[in-house]
Amino acid sequence: MNQEIQLVWYELFADLTTPFALWQFAIMAIAASLAWLINGLLRAKVMRSAPESWKLGIGGINRVLLPLITLINLQLANLLLAMLDWPSASFLHLASTLLLALVLIRIAAYGVRYIMAPSGIVKTLENSITTFILIVLGLYLSGLLPQLLDALESVQFSLGKSRLNLLLILQAILTIIATIFIALSLSRVLENKLMRNTHINMNMRVVMSKLLRGFLLIIALLIGLSAVGLDVTLLSVFGGALGVGLGFGLQRIASNYVSGFIILLDRSMQIGDVLTVDNHYGVVTDLRTRYLVLRKLDDTEVIIPNEMLIINPVINHSHTDPKARVQMPLQISYDSPLELAMQLVADAAKQHPRVLTTPAPVVQIKGFADNGIDLLLTLWMPDPEEGPAAMQSDVYLAVWRAFKANNIAIPYPQREVRILGAAPTV
Repeated sequence: MNQEIQLVWYELFADLTTPFALWQFAIMAIAASLAWLINGLLRAKVMRSAPESWKLGIGGINRVLLPLITLINLQLANLLLAMLDWPSASFLHLASTLLLALVLIRIAAYGVRYIMAPSGIVKTLENSITTFILIVLGLYLSGLLPQLLDALESVQFSLGKSRLNLLLILQAILTIIATIFIALSLSRVLENKLMRNTHINMNMRVVMSKLLRGFLLIIALLIGLSAVGLDVTLLSVFGGALGVGLGFGLQRIASNYVSGFIILLDRSMQIGDVLTVDNHYGVVTDLRTRYLVLRKLDDTEVIIPNEMLIINPVINHSHTDPKARVQMPLQISYDSPLELAMQLVADAAKQHPRVLTTPAPVVQIKGFADNGIDLLLTLWMPDPEEGPAAMQSDVYLAVWRAFKANNIAIPYPQREVRILGAAPTV
């Protein structure tokens, strides 16, 4: 066992039979009570003035602040006892170590939930981080951590001109994870502020947020490698391999990413637009660098790769004007008053709340068919994302009632059947 840890445990067991243990327990209770009081005051003050969207995040920060303030109080108590030449504070040292582990676990859990969307992998990451911190804590308290670090450092090998060992690689991995964690947290904060800025176009906000996240991740990776003394030029090997992979095996993925940035920059499609892509009609709910999410009228969502939006024709019903035109064919008999029928159809359309009055509905004669006169009702609706089916049904029903009230007939198909070769009737 490490001599320093052995001394801590020796003092810990020695303090159990002295009044110093009771004093340390009292100090820990006072520190926890002060932390609870300070945290409660801060939480109450912030929750009263914070927006509703912040309250969930404040609740997560509150779980970190309570052990953190307690840890700060214990460290201040340790400094005060050292100034007073206190014989021993082994229980305070042990409590500080456990609180530090708890603070790290809660910071990691809150950070993972903040930077990632809710999914099953979030819980897995939280459990993995918690297990890792508890293992390190157990190794430290048992005194085996220094021996394990020495064993990892003894395993050395060469990579190009660099001399590496397992401990250095482990430090590099942990440092890179920490810097990426910080970069993603900072990126999420900046993205939230950017997405709330209504003065910037939505597509430009999405592009800027994606570029910002990518830039911060690259900076975090470079800082992490440099912090542990690794040669950054080693990334050129992986960069070349990645380029070859994109050139041969990942052409479609690369094409989707490039197409995504083109769509975001040229503003041909935006969140909220009403599109018809292939046989899919719906509203754009999300624009990603690789795909577009289209919510159909039955609330199902279609994931469409961006490459399809570039190489195939896409109907954007709200590109230049949010309103949409709807055409409804009708037919009346030749015996019905034509002008009255056209007026009734137009009035029925105008009475519907989803039909725009400017431009007004128009009824036109489309032609003279075999069974009756074909009419075409053209109207405009301001919310094409809701779909025209319900509105068309309501208008057709109103037209039917108006025709019934004014004795306007809708003709049946008429056919004359001749039977050839039949015996003449007497």
